[in-house]
Amino acid sequence: MCLFCDLAKNNVKENELCYLLYDKYPLAPGHSLIIPKRHMTTVFEMTAEEWAAAGELINVAKAEIEKKYQPVGYNIKVNCGKAAGQEIMHAHIHLIPKY
Repeated sequence: MCLFCDLAKNNVKENELCYLLYDKYPLAPGHSLIIPKRHMTTVFEMTAEEWAAAGELINVAKAEIEKKYQPVGYNIKVNCGKAAGQEIMHAHIHLIPKY
């Protein structure tokens, strides 16, 4: 079974198509994951609607990170495939605050 499919029930926030989790092994405080609910391997399989839903949750996560941590910048990162560093084969987007 897919780890991210299993973790969907533990989400921090969600909308119709995606959910938000805090990274279990954060690179920085507030490191968040935005994950489509539909199982797919990479973000290249996401529909326009899923991209819009992911963008909505990126902004939700950013607002919460701003309140709690006041970072000076962000990285939005996607790894597609093992060669690119993808470890969990369910599409996801990293929002990584920078300090």
